Amino acid sequence: MNRPRIICHMLTALDGKITGPYMDTGAIKGPAEAYERTNSLYHPQAWLCGRVTTDENFTHYRKPALDENAPPVPDGDYVAVKGAEMHYVSVDASGRIGWETNTLEYKDRPPAHIIEVLSEKASNAYRDFLRKKGISYIIAGKEQLDCKVAAEKLKALFNIDTLMLSGGGFINWSFLQAGLVDELSLVIAPLADGENDTVTLFEKSAHLSASAPVEFALKSVEKAEGDSIWLRYSVKNRL
Repeated sequence: MNRPRIICHMLTALDGKITGPYMDTGAIKGPAEAYERTNSLYHPQAWLCGRVTTDENFTHYRKPALDENAPPVPDGDYVAVKGAEMHYVSVDASGRIGWETNTLEYKDRPPAHIIEVLSEKASNAYRDFLRKKGISYIIAGKEQLDCKVAAEKLKALFNIDTLMLSGGGFINWSFLQAGLVDELSLVIAPLADGENDTVTLFEKSAHLSASAPVEFALKSVEKAEGDSIWLRYSVKNRL
């Protein structure tokens, strides 16, 4: 296979939400521990998130310090670090995230080298910014993300064999619709908040002209920490 094995691994509430007030309750502690434990069982070399997830959790909507007069950078992809133990893949088609370093540290996971996934419309100034920070980037798509190209480049350039797809809902659905998700790994917390303005596990992007229902096959069910459950599904219509 010329792409990584891709597992969509998510923590959700009973109402399917992946973010919201329930995340601030004490009852989320056990399910969150289950999520991290089960994530490690896959022994991934990378985890991937969309821009909003990255900004909300890590960069907090910080703006990049761009040099609009930077000399033109070479065309194509840029590999800043080879052989990293772990990678954090940030889908950022337009080039908007204001990273301060080329490494992301999160909980007990190994420090992750940052890889930005850009489209061709990302500016020269932003690519120059990433190079100066020692952050790798790949180009996948003309205007919007091309999930298939991104997956193939992550395998070819960074030797990523197992990739965890970690939200948000729009990125999850885009990869699923592209037939690139091999397994859905879902930790469901015994919580709900009923909010109607937060994102669910899968959300259709306005950039997808059409989408089709996806069928799953149950692999296993396991009771986990904090009265959560861990569900594993294979995806039937994948590439």
